[in-house]
Amino acid sequence: MKKILVIENEELVRKNILEILDTVDFRVIGACNGGIGVQLAEEHLPDLILCDVMMPELDGYGVLEALRNNPVTATIPFIFLTAKGDKTDIRQGMNLGADDYLTKPFRRKELLGAIEARLIKHDTLYQGYAREQSRAVASVPDLPPERSELIYYDHLTNLPNQLLVREQFEPLRDRTHQKGGWIAILSIGLDRFKRINQNLGHDFGDRLLMEVAQRLSQCVRPGDILARLHTDQFAIVLASGSDKGDRPTLSDPRDDSSSSPKPMPEAIAQPILDRLTQPFCLENREIFITASIGISIYPQDGEDVDQLMKYAGVAMSYAKQLGGNQYQSYTPTLQSEFLDDLTLETSLRYAVERQELELYYQPIVGLENGKIVGAEALVRWHHPQQGMIPPVKFIPLAEQTGLIAPIGEWVLQTACNQTKSWQAEGLPPVRVAVNLSFRQFNQVDLSERLVRILDESGLDPSYLELELTESILVQNVEVTIAKLNELKSMGVQISLDDFGTGYSSLSYLQQFPFDLLKIDRCFVQDINTNATNAALTNAIIQMAHSLNLKVIAEGVETREELAVLYENKCDNIQGYLFSRPVKAEEFKRMLQEGKRLERQSQSVRHLTE
Repeated sequence: MKKILVIENEELVRKNILEILDTVDFRVIGACNGGIGVQLAEEHLPDLILCDVMMPELDGYGVLEALRNNPVTATIPFIFLTAKGDKTDIRQGMNLGADDYLTKPFRRKELLGAIEARLIKHDTLYQGYAREQSRAVASVPDLPPERSELIYYDHLTNLPNQLLVREQFEPLRDRTHQKGGWIAILSIGLDRFKRINQNLGHDFGDRLLMEVAQRLSQCVRPGDILARLHTDQFAIVLASGSDKGDRPTLSDPRDDSSSSPKPMPEAIAQPILDRLTQPFCLENREIFITASIGISIYPQDGEDVDQLMKYAGVAMSYAKQLGGNQYQSYTPTLQSEFLDDLTLETSLRYAVERQELELYYQPIVGLENGKIVGAEALVRWHHPQQGMIPPVKFIPLAEQTGLIAPIGEWVLQTACNQTKSWQAEGLPPVRVAVNLSFRQFNQVDLSERLVRILDESGLDPSYLELELTESILVQNVEVTIAKLNELKSMGVQISLDDFGTGYSSLSYLQQFPFDLLKIDRCFVQDINTNATNAALTNAIIQMAHSLNLKVIAEGVETREELAVLYENKCDNIQGYLFSRPVKAEEFKRMLQEGKRLERQSQSVRHLTE
């Protein structure tokens, strides 16, 4: 199934194109602007790109130029969509490397005809190129080595390229089939390699890739094929000797002794990961990287090299989604899950634009008087086809793809607007707590964004609480402290979320300018019967109070847990005992009716007034 990327900032036009292509069994990906379009093109390598010309920030010409300057995306067929049919505009696009133009409005038949023509031409040219290159090498016995290398080898690493892998696979498959053996393809992708090029430059990145190629060459044996596919992706083709004696072995893969059994793919994958995690020393600098490996096997996963390469790539992408630095073997279920995730990712990119996201608010209650003192804003996603998507499913996806930043900013803006709206209606003023993701917190212009949001909403900063987890804070302590102090100077409150699950210590707490500390629910759970949890919770509360920090206990679900927290002088609680997260209207009703907790006869009971 061919994959098509549609880059169009007009939602209605983009939606119509996606629906048309979906009905003819294309795999479609949409992008609402040029920047996202370039990113998706590099990530998914579509078979064809449809792109609007007139877009804000990065227009279609900028998109095409960026893609043509990237060797990985340079040859992808590219069709412009434009409402202008001026010859000068068309010439500008053609000079940059566009393959065709479609003038809006266009009919369904015109769109599909242009796509089909471009795909056929591209496939024909590719097959012809491969055929001619093979013919050229075969017909010229004395072809200079340097010309052969240009055809079959990567110029940077001197490893075989994808063309040579394809040529060598068929005879290898035939020999293996006769012996009843297997062939494994390992697709190896470096994790987050873009950061190297962005921060240290492409020259440094190229030198690192050469070092990676050298290490990988030490992990294969004579007869295996090690190739560089593109940018930060490599492949290893392993073949068994026969159907006997090919069980997994942890023998050194570099041992070329003929008596050594050929290692199964899983046995070579882990040593590769281990070798790549060792530091690289370049230009007096230590660099640490990790990789993700996907594995497909002939004949069980397929017989065609392109199909096997695709499946290995799917497994590699899944390994990256799980955090990287691991290997995954392909399964049909994995393919289905990966496509589901890809579809969900595409939908998530439009969730804010289509107003599918909604904030729920979980009340925070003060134990001194039982009144609601605040609420934590929690994002929910109502998918138009799949219904409510659990946060545990889409939040990690948003973090992996970088969508967490725009979603997080939307949450901040919406929560501040809503809180100010409640105040304007004369309701008791409460503080709203919003979680900041790692990406948000590390935005260079975070303070400027926050100032703008507070100004636009009119909310007093003292009614906004920013929640951060310990894992965010320890990345760069000095920079973090400076940024927290900058945020504090604006008047917002800072809370440490999920305390006790990471790097907690008294000296750690003293370094950062917190206002509140939230005890993770794992400590609160069963504190009335679990002596260890009770002791730890009491110690955390006493320690926080000694540092003049207010304490919020999360996940309070029973009256017995609440009673223990009351005895230990916890300041605030949050949990299902009082209320689940609710919609804005329901939370407003709680404030109007004065819903509260009250203590009576040395026990705590839940009342609604």
